Amino acid sequence: MIVPFLDLKKQTSSIRYEIDMAVKRVIDSASFIQGKEVVELEDKFSKLVGVPYTVSVGNGTDALFIALKSLGIGQGDEVITAANSFIATSEAITATGAKVVFADVCPDSYNINPDDVERKISNKTKVLVPVHLYGQMAEMDRVLKIAEDNKLFVVEDAAQAHLSRYKGRNGAWKNAGSFGNMAIFSFYPGKNLGAFGDAGAIVTDDIELANKAKMFANHGRLSKFKHEFEGFNSRMDSIQAAVLNVKINYLSQWNEERKQVALKYFDCLKNVVEIKLPKVNENCDPVWHLFVIQAEKRNELQSFLKNSGISTGIHYPVALPNLPAYKYLKHKPGDFPVASLLATQILSLPLFPEMTNQQIEYVCSNIKKFYTEVV
Repeated sequence: MIVPFLDLKKQTSSIRYEIDMAVKRVIDSASFIQGKEVVELEDKFSKLVGVPYTVSVGNGTDALFIALKSLGIGQGDEVITAANSFIATSEAITATGAKVVFADVCPDSYNINPDDVERKISNKTKVLVPVHLYGQMAEMDRVLKIAEDNKLFVVEDAAQAHLSRYKGRNGAWKNAGSFGNMAIFSFYPGKNLGAFGDAGAIVTDDIELANKAKMFANHGRLSKFKHEFEGFNSRMDSIQAAVLNVKINYLSQWNEERKQVALKYFDCLKNVVEIKLPKVNENCDPVWHLFVIQAEKRNELQSFLKNSGISTGIHYPVALPNLPAYKYLKHKPGDFPVASLLATQILSLPLFPEMTNQQIEYVCSNIKKFYTEVV
């Protein structure tokens, strides 16, 4: 059996007619940049997340860069983020002129460790950027309390957490993106809500920050030729918005189907002592962008699964502070023991809404076979 890591063709085929008609409308209108489809998407996404303002941009990396610039972050500032994430998070921070400061992560949820965040705060720290990794939210109560105590901004990196929820101190469930001063999302094709190319968004409940972000993304202007400052060019294409306007209607259903796949993995793999399953915080309702296990003999397991027709991934094979790109920070792997260890053990199993029970069982049976017959 062949089990892909992700099957975007299968997802697209189920809504192909709607997609084709949406794209056709854009082509017929010849309004290819920030057309009415973009306005519609921004309105839909604001209602979905539960925030009043959405600013569409070219991609998730731009979204974080623009959010930080809108908060006035630049040279001489420090921004704290997680050591276990994709480089887009940290490079967006550095691109503003600020210094990226890494905090280690929790061994079970893989998200940023609030205790290490507190240790890394200095008088130059201006922003905390928790990453809601793999579809599970960071400990936002702790993050917000730290930010409040130290008068810091919070920008949520929710690129992997569309409609993930967290139960706050008041007992109410809120969506990822509705906790910080600002939050960013990616609509990269492989995300839970993905476009047919690059696209992203910034959300906030502050109209001034929303307008500032919108100006940064559109050459420093809100109206044509009235440039109040030098901005950038990060505008969402109307075709990408049209695709997202179709797919957004299925997001809740797809997230529920992802959850069912995750539950089957939990049940099927619970007795495999050589692997460690992800732990879900009791205050979190994850959307399972990825299902990431920790595995003994990870590389050998991955090779065995590949030979059995099963595609897997490693997110991420090197902790950010240990990358050559951050050699100048002079970190050692021991400075981030959890993130450095995870890089040698984590393995992302196939997970997508259309995954069949037979495919799940095949993945699980081969994992069991590896540890009982091969190792």
